[in-house]
Amino acid sequence: APLAPCWVGSGLLVAAVLLSAITVWVLQQVSVGWPRPTVPPKCLLVPESHRFDCYPERRVVVTQQLCESRGCCFIESPPPAGGKRGVPWCFYPPDFPSYSLESLNQTALGMVGLLVRREKAYYPRDIEMLRLDVEFETDTRLHIKITDAANPRYEVPLEVPRAMKKAENPIYSLNFSWDPFGVVLWRRATGTVLLNTTVAPLIFADQFLQISTLLPSKFLYGLGEHLGPLLHSMDWSTLTLWARDVSPTGSFNLYGAHPFYLLMEEGGDAHGVFLLNSNAMEVALQPAPGLTWRTIGGVLDFYIFLGPDPNMVIQQYQQVIGFPAMPPFWALGFHLCRWGYGSSNETWQTVRAMRNYQIPQDAQWNDIDYMDGYRDFTFDSQKFASLPSLVEDLHKHGQHYVMILDPGISSTNPNGSYWPFDEGLRRGLFLNTTQGQTLIGQVWPGFTAFADFSNPDTHQWWLENLQRFHAHVPFDGLWIDMNEPSNFMDGSEEGCPSGELDSPPYTPAVLGDSLSAKTVCASAKQKASVHYNLHNLYGLMEAKATASALVQIRRKRPFVISRSTFPSQGRYSGHWLGDNRSQWKDMYYSIPGLLSFSLFGIPLVGADICGFSGSTSEELCTRWMQLGAFYPFARNHNTQNEKAQDPTVFSPAARTAMKDVLLTRYSLLPFLYTLFHRAHLQGDTVARPLFFEFPQDVTTLGLDKQFLWGRSLLVTPVLDPGVDSVTGYVPRGTWYDFYTVRSLAGVGWSLLDHLGSPCVVSGEMVKMSAPLDHLNLHIREGAILPTQKPATTSEATRRNPLNLIVALSSSGTAWGDLFWDDGESLDTFEQGSYSYVVFNVTQVGCNGEGRGSDGTQAP
Repeated sequence: APLAPCWVGSGLLVAAVLLSAITVWVLQQVSVGWPRPTVPPKCLLVPESHRFDCYPERRVVVTQQLCESRGCCFIESPPPAGGKRGVPWCFYPPDFPSYSLESLNQTALGMVGLLVRREKAYYPRDIEMLRLDVEFETDTRLHIKITDAANPRYEVPLEVPRAMKKAENPIYSLNFSWDPFGVVLWRRATGTVLLNTTVAPLIFADQFLQISTLLPSKFLYGLGEHLGPLLHSMDWSTLTLWARDVSPTGSFNLYGAHPFYLLMEEGGDAHGVFLLNSNAMEVALQPAPGLTWRTIGGVLDFYIFLGPDPNMVIQQYQQVIGFPAMPPFWALGFHLCRWGYGSSNETWQTVRAMRNYQIPQDAQWNDIDYMDGYRDFTFDSQKFASLPSLVEDLHKHGQHYVMILDPGISSTNPNGSYWPFDEGLRRGLFLNTTQGQTLIGQVWPGFTAFADFSNPDTHQWWLENLQRFHAHVPFDGLWIDMNEPSNFMDGSEEGCPSGELDSPPYTPAVLGDSLSAKTVCASAKQKASVHYNLHNLYGLMEAKATASALVQIRRKRPFVISRSTFPSQGRYSGHWLGDNRSQWKDMYYSIPGLLSFSLFGIPLVGADICGFSGSTSEELCTRWMQLGAFYPFARNHNTQNEKAQDPTVFSPAARTAMKDVLLTRYSLLPFLYTLFHRAHLQGDTVARPLFFEFPQDVTTLGLDKQFLWGRSLLVTPVLDPGVDSVTGYVPRGTWYDFYTVRSLAGVGWSLLDHLGSPCVVSGEMVKMSAPLDHLNLHIREGAILPTQKPATTSEATRRNPLNLIVALSSSGTAWGDLFWDDGESLDTFEQGSYSYVVFNVTQVGCNGEGRGSDGTQAP
């Protein structure tokens, strides 16, 4: 049965786990005479790696007096180099007061319990009685929720599945410590302890909720959005989740908030944890290894996914948040944009140049310079007078048009001259101040009001605005930017009121040290709640309104790319990684960025190819175009006042290299489209880390300079300047150089690597030739890839013959599949308007010939 016997404990530390480490550590401290003898003995029981921070406030010099006023241990430690946070000086003693589990009763789905705190903690408005709900939802999913037992609290308005019956054969076991309260969860098959919250007290105040756990390994991923490696450092790092408009830099909190992590256990098993909470939060990691969740509102609503392999964890996560939408086929083509075309005629010239050089392009975009005074739903009647004709021309050539929109609506126009603001104001659809007045900030058009997408009426107003504009400029997709929401002011033109929403008792480590830094006041009123609760949901709610409007206008699959994101956003939009720079390191960081969003259930993701800000070089842009051709979402975009960086402006050699790699992408569109179908159907990743396919190979756990498309296409880009080779990891097995199989697929490839034979490895780093015109791609044994003769648009490509690339395994077998529909209609899978073909090949003779599953000769 899922309910195992409960434990009765009297201390927070689990002796069996920590005794050895504690003994060694105490002996070390005694031998060196550190720390001072005045430290209480109970504090010496806690080794440095297991010190959970009792005073996490930033910008405060933690003294012994401050620390002990909270009832915590104080031991100074040498500060780490580089100004980083290190071992906390103020930490919880083993007997710090926490909640006790007063009762625990069986329910139809699991258990319900009552938690009681008899001694107040140190944040205001401690909640003395909590309700614990445990639901054994499936054999691989556990749901644990802790909330106020007496009063309702804000909860994320996200639709989640409701279990109808209790799991019958869960692969996990759960125990509780009663006093102090704690949760211990382990995997039945291996005995691995996945969660152990007995190591630090549970704190649940009105605006400070904290729970800590030990982790079974240091291999932790997710917790976005941040710039950095795919694998997080457990060396006292803190990850803040609060949507913010800032160019990706350092460890700052960026555009989206994703409180989900994936952790790889020893032996290759994996599990994931999702905290369904949209308030400002931070996650602290430490070497124990351990993790602390801190959030300043809502409830503690955890989903734990048991996998047991990483692919299954992500599928199980998306069963809760929703599977991503199926994109239109053209969305997988090449997109081109820049801020600073200056006119529709200059935009048109770029399109014509791409056609002249026969370089693939599916979509042309415009940034905010197409607008009249940077106002939404307008276009400059002088500089962009020919925009409707440009869009008509794109459509005649099987291409598409995408434009940018911001949620800040200009508020300074004469009354009656700007319908979007006038009508939004009349209907009461903007964020309001605490006094009930329209909150005014500043964005590109000047003073602006902010649409309240938590109000269903705003969705209708948004649709009407888009319908009016579409009548003049029949756009095909929408790019929603600045939707953290971004504000060039802090809060509003009048600042923010004093109070505990704008100045809470605890502020997580947000950039700017204030919740209102470069956004609106946390106290702003919205239809569903206060902005304090809804801030991280703003981009999600706008994406939902935008996708719905596109469906109603075009009656086809919507295409939306959003900057700010939250769990479940893959149902409505893709994402680009924001305002990166034209630097080699930014090109590298794009890989962990796109892989992280694969974990978050947003597979349609990519970075600005060649970099957004700064000036690119021909070498950098060539290498980046090669990498970007294998982003699931591939768009070249740069800023104003920099030289153009589309493929047509470079030398013939660079231009040809860029064209060739785009043609390679277009030849693989049937394969890529099928991967997106599998993502839409069951939550498979499109771009995935190597460890997803080789979870027992520990070398793959830290790799983030390569990635896979699906399970079978390995991408190894060049990420450094001035080199003609690249060293990449090739996992165990047989791998085929992609380009040499072209002739067998009807486009000139073979099954040989540079030595003239398949590459058979035992799992090793391999140095590969990589001249400037070459991207290394390898096909995994046992794979069948559907391809198509490429053309310069996806529409033209779809009319060309389909081919198969078959990479036999060492046992002479191969498998692949193809999903095919009209590429744009709504719900084709759900309505049965598609073809799905599975290919199986088995080698039956010595001459290399094979047989398909239907008995015909295999290709």
